[in-house]
Amino acid sequence: MHKKKPVLTTERLMLRSYRDTDLEPMVSLLRNEEIRKNFVIPDLPTMEDAVKMFDKLKAFSISDDHFEYGVTLNGELIGFVNDVTIDGETIELGYVIRPDMKNRGCASEALSAAINELFRMGYATARCGFFEDNIASRRVMEKCGMHSVDKTEVVAHQGISRRCLYYEIERP
Repeated sequence: MHKKKPVLTTERLMLRSYRDTDLEPMVSLLRNEEIRKNFVIPDLPTMEDAVKMFDKLKAFSISDDHFEYGVTLNGELIGFVNDVTIDGETIELGYVIRPDMKNRGCASEALSAAINELFRMGYATARCGFFEDNIASRRVMEKCGMHSVDKTEVVAHQGISRRCLYYEIERP
C-alpha cells in the first residue's frame, strides 16, 4: 500500500501526481521536438507508445520507489520533475517545462520545491545534469543553489555525442 505523496505548492505552482486528465498535455511534452533536444526521452512514434509511457510515469508518480511529479500552473500540466537515478542518499533529477513557459521562472520554482522535498525526505544530495550548450538549464540549477561538480559524461543523444555536465546541492 502506498502512502499518498504530498502535493508540493510554491508561490505559483503545484507539483502533484499525474491524473488521467494529464494525458494529452503530457504526451505533448514527451513528443515536443524542442524538449527532446535537451531531455533524453525515448522515441514515441505512435500515440499508443506515448500512452504507454504516460501510464508508466503515472504509476511512478504514486510509487514510493520513484520521485515523479507533474508541474502544474493554474491546474494545467506544464512540465514535470523526476528521478533519473537514485544512489543511496544521492538522487539525480531531470525536469521539463513547456517551451512556451520559458523565461518565467517556472523551472527554477519547480526544481527548488523538488529539492526541498528531497531534503525533507532524507536525501543528502540532489544532482542534475545538462548538455553543455543548454545554458538555460545551467542557470536554473544555479538559481536553485546548485554548483558545478567534477563529473562529466559524453552521452549519445539523437545520433550525436554531447557532453553532459553536472551540478548538485547538498542538504544544509
